[in-house]
Amino acid sequence: MNRLPPLRAWPLTVKVPLLVAALMAMVGTAASYSVLTRLTADQEAHLRQLSAAHLDALAVALQPHVTRQDVWETFDVLDRVRRRDGGETTRLLVVTLPDASVLAATDPKDFPVGTTLPPELRSRLEPSADLVIDDERRLAWFHRPIGSGATVIGHVLSEIDIAPLIAVRRDVLGTLLAVNGGLIVLFAAVGYAVVGRLLRPLGILDEYVERVRAGAVEPIPRRFIAEERNEFGRLFHRFNAMARAVAEREALATRLADEEKLALLGRLASGMAHEVNNPLGGMLTAVDTLKRHGSDDAVRQRSAALLERGLRGIGNVVRAALVAYKEPVGAAEMSPEDLDDLRYLIAHEAQRRRITLAWENQLNGPMAVDGAAVRQMALNLLLNACRASPPGTTVAMAADASDDGLRVTIQDQGPGIPAEMAGLLRSKATAPLPQGGRGLGLWTVARLLDRVGGEVEVGVGAEGGTTVTLSIPFLEGRRTYAAA
Repeated sequence: MNRLPPLRAWPLTVKVPLLVAALMAMVGTAASYSVLTRLTADQEAHLRQLSAAHLDALAVALQPHVTRQDVWETFDVLDRVRRRDGGETTRLLVVTLPDASVLAATDPKDFPVGTTLPPELRSRLEPSADLVIDDERRLAWFHRPIGSGATVIGHVLSEIDIAPLIAVRRDVLGTLLAVNGGLIVLFAAVGYAVVGRLLRPLGILDEYVERVRAGAVEPIPRRFIAEERNEFGRLFHRFNAMARAVAEREALATRLADEEKLALLGRLASGMAHEVNNPLGGMLTAVDTLKRHGSDDAVRQRSAALLERGLRGIGNVVRAALVAYKEPVGAAEMSPEDLDDLRYLIAHEAQRRRITLAWENQLNGPMAVDGAAVRQMALNLLLNACRASPPGTTVAMAADASDDGLRVTIQDQGPGIPAEMAGLLRSKATAPLPQGGRGLGLWTVARLLDRVGGEVEVGVGAEGGTTVTLSIPFLEGRRTYAAA
């Protein structure tokens, strides 16, 4: 069962109209209560005035008959009053003596002469209870004492039907509910439309900020800016200025990264030339020997073997360069040989600095990782390790796999990586572009690591030496082969 999100997570286009509707409901409720209270008070005052005028006149007419306790004359007066009223409002008239015994009533069957009023009606004769209203039963009772001055010779009690008054209240309440409900719906709809229009610029801004987060830095089109000549227009202009600055920074970063890559390729080309020229000299000597002594079977065998070894060496160097800097179409995995080929690319740098390479590749099958990114990261770190290590030391590379991903560890015996360079490597893509080109290779590694969703651990030994471990997760939905 889907649960509604918390109120604070609702969009403003929903919360504001709901708030307007709630405020309108409260205002409507207060106004309706005030109107109904005032109507009830006016009805009671009007009923009290009419009943007082009616019973005051009736009490004067009944006084001589009650003084003589003349039942028939008293009943005759009550009957004439009842017929004149038509019985639509006054349901019952009862005349009692001071002891609450009935002298005459318009309903003699329920109130026989000489009987005592029921306790409920007897309580209506109290001086403080001149008007008693029962909304549930839709009845009201009003009484007046009969007599002159302080002498009370009896009471006249009237039972009044107030159903028409209750009906008026109900009609007024229904009208108020209908009007208030309509106003609530109207204001909620207007609030939704107004808030939606007011928040439209924020929606546009949110869309383009999301594009920046996704990597596509685009300015807000001018047609949107022309529509907003207020704070949002200024905000759009500032966003576009920021977008241009980000685009320029990205372009500068790309250019510097390309320059770093070209510099790296230059160093590798120099190494490749050395690696190719060495066997070429021997191969040319072998060709010259074959020309002179090709008829000798032993000389021919030795020269052919030398040519084969030289060609294989040149082929290894060329293949390593192609694998490192050209991603095959549709490839999304890396084989163990792709890492081993890096040995040929750094061989010249290692030989030049008299550094020993310790190579431990435990991968035994294709890995579902971004091979081009992994090779470029490993190559950058290996070249940095060679440059940081003093002559006669060892640079080690180890690669293994688990159920979660690929792990590549590169260790040197140099003085230890500076703290700011280690921070640059750990920062992934959040660090600013290095100034002056120093650390650009590590910055490139950090960006590539962020692209593949990997993590890095950097450690420095107590006596120097840096260990960098890259952890690269497998691509989702791809088959992987764990290490043996």
